[in-house]
Amino acid sequence: MGQQAAVWLVLLVAVLAANAPYVSERFLLIGPKRVSKSTAWRLVEIALGATFTLVLGFVLEDRIGQRHGQGWEFYVAWVCMFLTLGFPGFVWRYLRRHH
Repeated sequence: MGQQAAVWLVLLVAVLAANAPYVSERFLLIGPKRVSKSTAWRLVEIALGATFTLVLGFVLEDRIGQRHGQGWEFYVAWVCMFLTLGFPGFVWRYLRRHH
């Protein structure tokens, strides 16, 4: 897999993982269906999705070449970007009018 394909794959997985907690009432899209998930469960799913996407990025970076060490600034920027990618799902779940 080339570098450009790896970047697009990580971005696609990040968008899907950031929006998945808002789209489904199931835990991690496969668990038992609930009437309504609590905010705590959604936060756990967001944290797991962000971690999975970050690990996927590290694995792909390692396969392409040498993995570069990151400082705390990278992880803060990553969390902010992940939360921003999840904004459409948040709007769909909480700000849309349900008829």
